[in-house]
Amino acid sequence: MRFMVLVKANKDSEAGALPSGEILATMGAFNEELAKAGVMLAGEGLQASSKGCRLRFDGGGKHTVTDGPFTESKELIAGFWIIQVRSKEEAIEWMSRAPFGEGEELEIRQVFEASDFPQDIFPAEAQEAEQELRDRLQGQYSNS
Repeated sequence: MRFMVLVKANKDSEAGALPSGEILATMGAFNEELAKAGVMLAGEGLQASSKGCRLRFDGGGKHTVTDGPFTESKELIAGFWIIQVRSKEEAIEWMSRAPFGEGEELEIRQVFEASDFPQDIFPAEAQEAEQELRDRLQGQYSNS
């Protein structure tokens, strides 16, 4: 099972404050532990919402772009991991070791797998094409 773990933004991350060297080293050690255990598939921090935008689809092929920053920092994401574990409980166990302080919050969400969809909605040939795309992307990511 794959899970996406979302790191909630806070006032400091939205202000563009960079973590200290100590925090980076502690997070690096945690990421290394996840990687050595074969759990971590990806993980990155995100720049403040002031450097991003939101894209809203209006229908008929039209869209609206709204530049950041966005005011509700409690609804924003400051980083993420994608992990692969056997259960939600194992995901919780791993992420409870993450080096965060009081008041910090992670959101853990299971990623859909092809097997989660009925065959009439996502037939075998579409699943194979999706897997080929993932494999190709993984190869590109690994080579960069």
